[in-house]
Amino acid sequence: MEIRMPENAKKVIETLEAAGYEAYIVGGCVRDSILGREPGDWDITTAARPEQVKALFRRTIDTGIKHGTVTVMFGKEAYEVTTYRVDGEYSDHRRPDSVEFTANLEEDLKRRDFTINAMAYSPSAGVIDLFGGMDDLDNKVIKAVGDPLARFDEDALRILRAIRFAGQLDFTIERDTRKAMILRAQFLQDISAERIRVELDKLLTSAHPEKLMEAYVTGITAYILPEFDRMMEQPQNNPYHKYNVGVHSMEAVKVIEPTTVCRWAALLHDVGKPECHTMDENGIDHFYGHNEKGAEIARKVLRRLRFDNETTDLVCKMVLWHDYGLGEMLKKTTFRKALSRMGADFFPYYIKIRRADMAAQSDYKLEERRGSIEHLEKLYQEITDAKDCLTIKQLAINGKDLIALGVKPGKEIGDILQELLNQVLGSPELNNRETLLSMAESYIRK
Repeated sequence: MEIRMPENAKKVIETLEAAGYEAYIVGGCVRDSILGREPGDWDITTAARPEQVKALFRRTIDTGIKHGTVTVMFGKEAYEVTTYRVDGEYSDHRRPDSVEFTANLEEDLKRRDFTINAMAYSPSAGVIDLFGGMDDLDNKVIKAVGDPLARFDEDALRILRAIRFAGQLDFTIERDTRKAMILRAQFLQDISAERIRVELDKLLTSAHPEKLMEAYVTGITAYILPEFDRMMEQPQNNPYHKYNVGVHSMEAVKVIEPTTVCRWAALLHDVGKPECHTMDENGIDHFYGHNEKGAEIARKVLRRLRFDNETTDLVCKMVLWHDYGLGEMLKKTTFRKALSRMGADFFPYYIKIRRADMAAQSDYKLEERRGSIEHLEKLYQEITDAKDCLTIKQLAINGKDLIALGVKPGKEIGDILQELLNQVLGSPELNNRETLLSMAESYIRK
């Protein structure tokens, strides 16, 4: 079969071959091309040594010269070219202690993780498939190259990558590979939080985030996301629910938009429930305060996984607000106050997590709750269209005006402005300069 590749990738291969060296595109770009997916990167492997590669191209960067990788540049286009290699021992389950270069393509391919990632291609030689990768693509199977225990001993992150590929491609994991994942799951403790985060995020934002359940049943989440295990063990005997906390959360993940913020917020929105669980005299489960506790736990999880502050803050805010009572906001006045507290720009996120949460619940009063959501969206549109004042900055007067009235700089200015905002939230028509100055003067006289 023929694989269409960028002209400059083809030029790299042709240049290497013209100089007498084997060269192929390799790994994920071959897999994705065969599947009709757009490759993210075009990696090239070759029998040429790094110094030989550098001698053939005008502009190169030593991105991983110790491990045989040279980046060839064509303007802003970059292609990583790596010499065939044989890895030494992996004493830390993360990276090889040493690397040896080889002229044998098979030696290079058999050190790779899964059969579907161990195929090479060049226009002159076609697809090189030494380990049954094409069959596994046809059968939609994730299978380790050679001995799966050895592959996971080399790099324990491959255990999580297997599940991530299953989620992205909707594949199943081959039996012996799955057994080896269970036996080696503990080695994930040796992997950096950053690498764990990348794989989990790719899984959660994939077309099949529910494959995270595979990580649970194989014991993997016990080492990388123990909070999820506790969620899976927490039942919800409550009219509003039909799943335990973990399954409910996964159902919410499946229906929310596939962005990092939304998927993680859906996964963690009820993470506080196990710690807040109570049961009443009728055997009904309750989880009072779980949103506050959940935001606290979610922050610990996201920090442990080294998420950036912006993502962490927004996810935690969605967790905190996801269960804010619909009934409390149905009146326009109280809704304005809620908008003021959460921030008008945040309201679309509130709607996203609220809809996902409801979609994963039982049918109990579901239509009534959906109607409430639609009502809030209508109120939101009316308030934004009217440009109602929702923050102190939107008030028709400011701190300088209060100083001009004789208020000394300090806490009192903030208190007066907050009191004026409270009044305006209830009656937007009060937000004009003359009215607010008059109200401020009455507060000062008190």
